[in-house]
Amino acid sequence: MSSPTPQLISPVQLPGFGPILLAVLPNSGPAAGNNTVTLFGLGLAGTNSVLFGGQAATIVGQDPLGLTVTVVPPAHAPGAVQVTATNGAGTTNPVTYMYVAPTPPVAAAIVPVSGPTSGNTPFTIAGSGLQNSSVTFGVTPATVLGTDPTGTLLFGVVPAGPVGGGNVPVTVSNLAGSSTVPGGYTYLPPAPTVTGTVSPASAVAGAAFTITGTNLTGATVLFGGTPATGVVVGVGGTSLTGIVPPGTPGSTVGVIVQTAGGTANAGSFTYL
Repeated sequence: MSSPTPQLISPVQLPGFGPILLAVLPNSGPAAGNNTVTLFGLGLAGTNSVLFGGQAATIVGQDPLGLTVTVVPPAHAPGAVQVTATNGAGTTNPVTYMYVAPTPPVAAAIVPVSGPTSGNTPFTIAGSGLQNSSVTFGVTPATVLGTDPTGTLLFGVVPAGPVGGGNVPVTVSNLAGSSTVPGGYTYLPPAPTVTGTVSPASAVAGAAFTITGTNLTGATVLFGGTPATGVVVGVGGTSLTGIVPPGTPGSTVGVIVQTAGGTANAGSFTYL
């Protein structure tokens, strides 16, 4: 005569026994909620409600053996709350969970410290407490890609900057406050280009000259290393005029246009 096959009974089905909550891990998290917490216990199968301080958490998974339930806590004011789970067999004993107040971020440095006005380049900010933070370059929001697990590094993409370039503050903010990166970030204008060469190509010192091209805003002009005077850049940065600096009659020197975005060769100039 064969022995009857033993039947496994779910802890929920055991008469006289309700679910038991042993621990929640992690046992603390941000006041904003939206993190992942796992409940460990016995008889948790079929859990249909988990409360954090009386507020419902979102159940995202559970072990069919009734040993674990995974939830996303709701937002709550900082402080300790009681966590309970409920299924068809009853409600567990409470276990303490601590909601932690956010701390202001600390932004110590940014790498790189400069880049093109078009943006769309990666950056890294080093500091502390950088989790769940937003970043602005001047008044323009950057795309934040995330942080490392410790919150000491934040990764993102630089937004486009002012057309002419320049330095802007970089601010990291969360619910608790904000922090500005020392030195900010410098947008570099596009490199200048020169169409043709300096005109005229020869003249006496003190003569007027003209250079045409693009991205000439903010330019200085060097004649063999000596800066020209009276440089005026036209609207749109496509031309400039200036006064030829002193030089040796009969000598030929190179002419270079310099801006914050780079340099361009404007040919050669002969002193008469």
